[in-house]
Amino acid sequence: MKSEEMKDAVIGALEDSKARNIRVLDVRDITDITDYLIIASGTSNRHVASSAEKVLRRMQELGIKPLGKEGLDGSEWALLDFGDLVVHIMLPKTREFYALEKLWGGSNFVQSIES
Repeated sequence: MKSEEMKDAVIGALEDSKARNIRVLDVRDITDITDYLIIASGTSNRHVASSAEKVLRRMQELGIKPLGKEGLDGSEWALLDFGDLVVHIMLPKTREFYALEKLWGGSNFVQSIES
């Protein structure tokens, strides 16, 4: 499956789980590690974990297994690595502190989904 299709599936799962402030960063021009970073916010530790689980289920339906996953135990930051894209779901205060959008400032915003 192409990274574009994976990106769309992840965004759909995040929207279904009511994740907020979804941002897609195209990092292909600045790293070989991945093509896209998808960053979203959850409203609570439980919401972060359930949003991550929703993404995992959606990808599993498409036959895609994560290379790695962290933070599914109800922490304030969940990370899902699918190779061609990496998903970060965080509490707003954690997202503000780590400022991944600024860290990857050389990337192009592909999509910004406000919710």
